[in-house]
Amino acid sequence: MFTLPPLPYDHAALEPFIDSETMRLHHTKHHAAYVQNLNDALKGKDEFLNLEIVDLIKSFDKLPKEILTKVKNNAGGHVNHSFFWKIMAPKPKNLPSRPFQSLIKKNFGGFKEFQEQFSNVAMSCFGSSWAWLIVEKAKLEIISTSNQESPIAKGFKPILALDLWEHAYYLRYQNRRSEYIDAWWNVINWEEVEKLYKKALNK
Repeated sequence: MFTLPPLPYDHAALEPFIDSETMRLHHTKHHAAYVQNLNDALKGKDEFLNLEIVDLIKSFDKLPKEILTKVKNNAGGHVNHSFFWKIMAPKPKNLPSRPFQSLIKKNFGGFKEFQEQFSNVAMSCFGSSWAWLIVEKAKLEIISTSNQESPIAKGFKPILALDLWEHAYYLRYQNRRSEYIDAWWNVINWEEVEKLYKKALNK
């Protein structure tokens, strides 16, 4: 069965940018519900329950049609959130390493330009969605997905993600999504992002 991973930091660790109550509800209620619903959907189907979540995401074509939608939604919610927690950290370095900044400059024209492009994609997403930085043939690209769709299911290699569902920010920022996006730039774990980039190149 799938289990809820612990946060790699306390609920209050990302204050003041992401508040502790939002983190507590987001992790212990929303993420936990995805895990529970996923296990319920796959009850009695041990060949899927015994898979790693990333392998399950890549096996949707093998699922029975009657549970496909429920599994897609909840497996996506589980894998997306598990990824999201790891690419944030309390008091991280505000900028990536010089080599990674050079890579960003090569792909987007500069770090500031990258921030603007990523934030614009995030702001243009309609409804519940995610914004991602992915690796595609050693090139960096910004994409978005709706609901709990996972880029992994599409064969992409994500290295950065921003949850744009309202439950990720509404307690503090209400409908001010742009303020949430601006605040999020302060808690990105660039060391983890760069590790994911190197891992993506080796796959």
